[in-house]
Parts: sequence; structure tokens; C-alpha cells
Amino acid sequence: MNTLRLIPLAALAATLAACAAPTPRTGSPPTSATPTTAVSDVSADARAKAFFERTFDERIAASPEFAAQLGQRLRYGEWTPLTETERQASLDRTRRHLAELERDTDRGALSPQGKLSYDIFVTGAKRSIAGAEWRYHGYIFDQMNGLQSRIPAFLINTHRIETVADAEAYISRLNGVAERVGQAIAMATESERRGILPPKFVFPYVVSDARNVITGAPFGGAAPAAGDSPLWADFKAKVGALQTDDATRARLLTAGEAALRGSVEPAYRRIIAYAEAAERRAGTDDGVWRLPDGVRYYDHLLAGYTTTSMTAEQIHKVGLAEVARIEGEMRAIMEQVGFKGSLPEFFEAVRKDPRFYYPDTPEGKAAYLAEATRVIDDMRTRLPQLFRTLPKASMIVKAVEPFRERSAGKAFYSSPSADGKRPGIYYANLYRMADMPKYELPALAYHEGIPGHHMQLAIAGELEELPRFRRFGGFTAYSEGWGLYTERLPKELGLYADPYEDFGRLTMEMTRAVRLVVDTGLHAKRWTREQVIQYHLEKLPMTRDAATKATERYIVMPGQATAYTVGMLKIVELREKAKRALGPRFDIRDFHDVVLRSGALPLDLLEQQVDAWIAATR
Repeated sequence: MNTLRLIPLAALAATLAACAAPTPRTGSPPTSATPTTAVSDVSADARAKAFFERTFDERIAASPEFAAQLGQRLRYGEWTPLTETERQASLDRTRRHLAELERDTDRGALSPQGKLSYDIFVTGAKRSIAGAEWRYHGYIFDQMNGLQSRIPAFLINTHRIETVADAEAYISRLNGVAERVGQAIAMATESERRGILPPKFVFPYVVSDARNVITGAPFGGAAPAAGDSPLWADFKAKVGALQTDDATRARLLTAGEAALRGSVEPAYRRIIAYAEAAERRAGTDDGVWRLPDGVRYYDHLLAGYTTTSMTAEQIHKVGLAEVARIEGEMRAIMEQVGFKGSLPEFFEAVRKDPRFYYPDTPEGKAAYLAEATRVIDDMRTRLPQLFRTLPKASMIVKAVEPFRERSAGKAFYSSPSADGKRPGIYYANLYRMADMPKYELPALAYHEGIPGHHMQLAIAGELEELPRFRRFGGFTAYSEGWGLYTERLPKELGLYADPYEDFGRLTMEMTRAVRLVVDTGLHAKRWTREQVIQYHLEKLPMTRDAATKATERYIVMPGQATAYTVGMLKIVELREKAKRALGPRFDIRDFHDVVLRSGALPLDLLEQQVDAWIAATR
């Protein structure tokens, strides 16, 4: 449902076998990317491309974690400092890059794709500069993206060990955890001094996550039944697979154990102590209206996440209208299956029907992952009916790791590495199987995997003709709007044959419509946490636990949840516009090429691309 992407310009990752590699992408860029009527200065395009690549290299050099996500071993044993000095350096770099582009590049001399790159760069840079005002308003520690989970998730899922030097870099990062945590706590303390502290409910999650990381061997006091801690198990497995001699392997394991005991354990005990103390100081108001200048902060977030000028009130009204529309479609499903009663009664019956749930056992969880993989594999064979361009990168389905499953979201996707060695990953959170009903499984798999986030993000990363900042960038309304839009595509192929699966698709769409209402309700209309939970229970067949977890997500990620439906509605609007304009010339595969083959875009620039394609096709 939320996507881990490489550059969050508008907002952030044991398993089944990897899915078979999909058919390579075919076809040429859409007409809008290569118009025959444009006159441009090739040298201007070349100079702009060189600028984009040089500045992207500077961004990589400043972030060893980002480099690792791209598959590069640059400063492989280091962490990016979490300091005000580093923040200021990043801001200065962005300002310098923007000034250089606007001073030295004649936008009018560029090709259409060159102009698009120029506009995307300017949009992202100005957004980053404007965001500097709010650099202390974000939460360093929370249950969704808190540092206590990001550190082990990065090491386990991103830091590959293929050589002895890679293992030594992993050890170096373990030894750097103590300093990194100290910097994070210092930043969180400064935020609190400025009046920014997460709500009280957040901190028990942080404590639980932190304890999970240092539970098990080799940490002190671990009972034998606890087994290996997550990082120790990961490091041992990766070192065990190395092609090296026993003495070197033993040396690495000894050093890794020392780093875990000497750096990671005391650092995570500091997190626990900080979170327990912060919980006592925290309040129970949840909306960002309570923060200093919180109303303007929320407006800033909405503009960034939706890439529109919509106000909170406008978004709220769109949400109410979408909820009403989807309720009508749900009633039609209810009548189709012959249920006699109200829609809330139908929700209750579905929620309590055991046939719609896998057992909450290891076997049940394995069955869920196997079925999600089957759904994605089946959809992959049908892609040529809908797409000309297909991703080369493979993807797999994984359960969210136990150390963070209690606090993590319902589902999310992590992009493949640029070198293709790390597959795209759809993470399903199987902590509580009652929150993962079978009837939602297909739509969720389509959204996170194929034709959803994996199609969009893997294809973007493979567009070698584009500057890298576009291939590995992101705008939430575009990416999440695409994911929600693609839940509809299998219906057009007849894949929601079971009416309950189609109902599951509608529950997923309703979830996103509800988000428009409750996110703006929480952060602009001062709804209480209980109001939001109750609204979920009235509009969706959710357990109270699931409704509570969703509510807690929207509390710590203000504005993000509004991007899905806003983006989806724009893509649907543009598709219908193209169909009306082109009539029999409209080809869904060409439309999808236009949407996908420019990388992630703000919604206004996406509309310009579609309009240009319509004009050229006419």
C-alpha cells in the first residue's frame, strides 16, 4: 500500500522462490516522447543531460544508503550522518543545483523530453527547498518508518555480502549504529524542544521494535529458545554463503558479534530508554494541527503528496463522494450473492466467515504467500493485452520480517536494484491473518506487484534513455495512483470472476476513498482517533484492530494517504479523455506507455504528456 522508493521527492522496504523473469519490454517510446514536429538544440539536450547526471552523482555520493539501493558500493560501510550540518549541506546542494540549471540552461532550446526533465527537476528542487522549513516536524521514531526499524531493514534487505570486503562493510555499519542512534535521538530531542513530539501511542511500538532487534543471540541474557536475533541471523547466513576460507569466515563472525554486542545492543537500549521517557511526556492529540504552525504544515504536505493545489476541504469532499459511489457498487455485489440485509450487516457476515481467511499458522501464512505469487504469475502472462513495455526485473513475494511486523503497514513494495541483482519485493504483513482476508488478496497483489508498483517502478528504473533522477525518483500521487488504478485492470480482463474477489477489490478502493475523509478529518477538522476508527468500521469490513492500525498510520504520515485516490482519479480521467478524443484510434497499450515511459511525474505534467500524445495521434 505504501511504496519504498529510492528518492522520496514527495514521500518510504525465508521467502518463496523468485518469480520467473517477465518478458522483456518491447516497443518504442510513445509519440509524445519522440515528436516529429519538435525543433530542439541537440547540444542543449546533451548539456542538460550531463548536468542531470552530474548532480545525481553528487546526491549518490552524499548518501551511501541510496548508493546501496542502486546497487553501488560507494562508502559501503558508512551511514549518512543525521545532523543539522548534513541537512544544511543537502539544502545548499539543492539550491546550488537549481540556480545552476536555471542560469545555464535555455529551456526553450530543449527537446520535449528535455523540457520535461527540466520541469521535473525544478519541481522537485523547489519542493525540497520549501520543505526545509518543516525539517523538524517529521517524526524520527514512529511505528511506520522509524529509525529503529529502518536500520535492520536496510542491512537485511539492501546490504549485500558477496565479498569479504562487503562483510567488513556490514561490520563497519554495525559499529556505526551507536553513533547513528545517538544522532537520531539528538534530532528527536531538538524536535521536541520545538514542540514536535509523536502522540503517546507511538512509543510502545518503538520499544517493541527495538526489543525485537536485540532479542536472541548474541545479545546478553538471551534465552536459548529465542534463537538468533534478526541481524545476527542475517549476518551469519550471508557470511556462511561467502566463497572464502574457514579462518576468514571465523574472523568475520567474531567481529560481527563484537559489533552487535558493543554497538547495536547499547544503541537499541538507548532507543528503548528514550521512547519510554518520551511516552511519559507525549500527549494524546493526534492531528498535526496541534504542532507549531500545523495548519500550514498540513497544507504543505497535501500539496507535495497530491502534486495539486487542492485544499483539505476539497479533498474531504472528493472522499465523501467516492465513498458514496463505492457503497453503491458494494450493494450491487451484495445483491449479486443473494445477501438479505444492510451493507453493514453484509460487512459483519463477511468479516466473521472463516472461509475468507487463511489459518493464523505457519502453514496458513505460507499458503497466503503462495497464492499471492500465483496471482502475480498469472497476471504476468496477460500483460501483453494491456502493455507494450514490460519490466525486465524479477520480483518476489515476502512476509514482513518478524522484528517489525507488529508495527509495519499492511503491505508495501521495495524497488529492484538498478543492477538487477536485487529483485522487486512485495511485502505482505502476516502478523495477524484476520487482517489479510482472501477476498482482498488478488487486488492487493495486483497493486503491490503486477501490474502495479513493480510494473511502474521497475520499468522506470530500466528507462536508460532518461536521466537517472527521473528513473529513480518518485511522486506519491503518481505512484500510488498508478497502483490503485491497476487494481481495476484485471477486472477488465475478467480476473475477478468470484463476486467476493470483486468485493475485495471494492474494499481496497473504499479504503483509499476513506483515507481522503479521515486524513483530512484528523489533520484539518480535528477528528479524534476514535472518530476515525468508527468511520472505518462503518464503511469497511475491518476488524477493530485493523481499523486502529490504519488510523495510527494516518496519524504519523499526515497527508500521504490522500495521494492514492487523487492520483487514480486523474489517471482514469486522462484515460477517458483520450478515449473520447481518439475513438477507434485509442489503444490501451499506447496509453499505458505514455503514462509509464516518462517515469514518475507530478499530475499536471502527466496531463501535459497525455494531451501531447492525443494531439500527435490525431
